[in-house]
Amino acid sequence: MNRVFDSSGPEGKVRGTPQQIIEKYQQLTRDAQLSGDRVAAENFQQHAEHYMRLLAEAQREIEARREQQDRENREKQAQRDQERGDRSDRVESRRDHGDEEAAKMPSALDVADFSDAPQPDLAPLNPADLAQTPPIEPAKSDAPAKPRMRRRPSKPVSDTPPAVAEAAIPAAVPEE
Repeated sequence: MNRVFDSSGPEGKVRGTPQQIIEKYQQLTRDAQLSGDRVAAENFQQHAEHYMRLLAEAQREIEARREQQDRENREKQAQRDQERGDRSDRVESRRDHGDEEAAKMPSALDVADFSDAPQPDLAPLNPADLAQTPPIEPAKSDAPAKPRMRRRPSKPVSDTPPAVAEAAIPAAVPEE
């Protein structure tokens, strides 16, 4: 429906979506009727009908795809409902047999909450049992640090030899 077409009609090219082309040809049909040209009016009307058929076919395809997706979604939902029903039937049968704990389905609130769980008792720490780590001292050498010398920047390297560089300088032009 949003595809752009180029229509080569009697008045030249018409470009646009099928709906735009239909409207253009209908306008051309009205103009031809007002000018009294029945042949041109019929020609424009036939062009408009052609694009109406294209538009109707595109709409049928879109509707068929939508219905297919709706069917698939209904089937998936029915399958999910069936699985939920099966689970609830299993839970009910476990309750009927007296297995309350097995019948309980874990909820999001029951998952990994250890705040009420008993905590282990730890023995008090004896400082003598702890390992002592000696402090780290910076390594000192016997010789004092040697001062650094700065290097002079190197001279820029020229790719052209001096004779070529001088020849490249334009000569002065005497004024008249």
